[in-house]
Amino acid sequence: MFSRLRRSAAAAVVVIAVAGLAACGGADEEAGDGKTLKLWHYEGATSAMGVAWTEAIKRFEASHPGVKVVFEEKGFEQIRQGANMILNSSDAPDVMEYNKGNASAGLLAKQGLLTDLSAEVDKRGWGKLLNPGLATTARYDQRGVMGGGKWYGVPNYAEFVMAYYNKDLFAKYNVQVPKTLDELVTAMDTFKRNGVTPLSVGGAEYPAQQILYELALSKADRAWVEDFQLYKNKVDFQGPQLTYAATTFADWVAKGYVDKNSAGIKAEDMGQAFEQGKFPIMVSGSWWYGRMTKISGFQWGTFLFPGNTLHPGSSGNLWVVPAKAKNKALAYDFIDITMSKDIQNLLGNSGGIPIAADQAAITDPKSKELLALFDTIVKQDGMAFYPDWPAPGYYDVLVAGTQKLINGSAKPAQVLDEIAKPYNDNRANVGG
Repeated sequence: MFSRLRRSAAAAVVVIAVAGLAACGGADEEAGDGKTLKLWHYEGATSAMGVAWTEAIKRFEASHPGVKVVFEEKGFEQIRQGANMILNSSDAPDVMEYNKGNASAGLLAKQGLLTDLSAEVDKRGWGKLLNPGLATTARYDQRGVMGGGKWYGVPNYAEFVMAYYNKDLFAKYNVQVPKTLDELVTAMDTFKRNGVTPLSVGGAEYPAQQILYELALSKADRAWVEDFQLYKNKVDFQGPQLTYAATTFADWVAKGYVDKNSAGIKAEDMGQAFEQGKFPIMVSGSWWYGRMTKISGFQWGTFLFPGNTLHPGSSGNLWVVPAKAKNKALAYDFIDITMSKDIQNLLGNSGGIPIAADQAAITDPKSKELLALFDTIVKQDGMAFYPDWPAPGYYDVLVAGTQKLINGSAKPAQVLDEIAKPYNDNRANVGG
């Protein structure tokens, strides 16, 4: 999301952050001359990935004298909506961050727009750094379904969805950290009785659908996840998992746990509202963690969605090399640097989840807390990917569906029928 789909405005921050490292434009930056690496990513400068990759750029330029890293100002939504056109043109970057899953990297791989990295993965040993669960999102078959045999991307971090909570508000209203879903409901009841809306939610983008998915996963098992994500067997959208999710989500709206105005709130605004202390709980991804460490107005903590052993999560977004990239060798070298121990350790100490760090080198206390949560999920085989992954365009389908649950314009059963059709159409299209 998206796995997490995030922060359209972040690209502007990225450009500012790397202004001292790379300049845009200019006749001397002719692509394909082996002296220019055209790089796109959409991580905020203060995020763990932004910090680590800025350092990776410095190291790349130091180890490649005469080579310049060039950024262009791109946001996530800009790339997501225009990827097919961009990557099928002479303007394609040499390497870029791209969302993983059937609907994203898988679709581009199927369309022949991404470079098959399999030989490079073997040569540089990247595959040995990834456990099978994380590698699933990097490999796709001829249908564009993840878990296939060819590598079309390389992740250098992992991510998952959790609950962030305001310790000060929990203490003020004598609310305990919930360990079960019933306890979470009790906690939200307490906040609501005291005039506090419990959940900071962004219904205009990915966050609401991830809450919906968490609720479905509370009634699901690994087999259901593989049926839903990998098309192993048909999924009943009126079955117990999704019916419980939709009816419970609608009930949370009716009880005031979710503000009806949140249907129009974007992820960034949701995050800022939590950071400003306006809400006690925010259910979202580990990609916020680095930013949360900068909060000074209150004490905060995290907990896994209570009662669940399965959680939205996976490898992080992928480094992909477009098929029309003109400096592929440089792209491979840059990816290699982001997989190095030093950059991985920096990522881990900046609030990210590295996939190849020296664990003894992670000394930041908050980073250790995050890695402990991640370790819990890994030991439970709890990575359940993201709800928008199975089909192209499914992200928008789920945004529309959760918005209807929030504003009450459709009943849960109607919403489930609406999100079932494009899923089943794509399943039939790829022969699932």
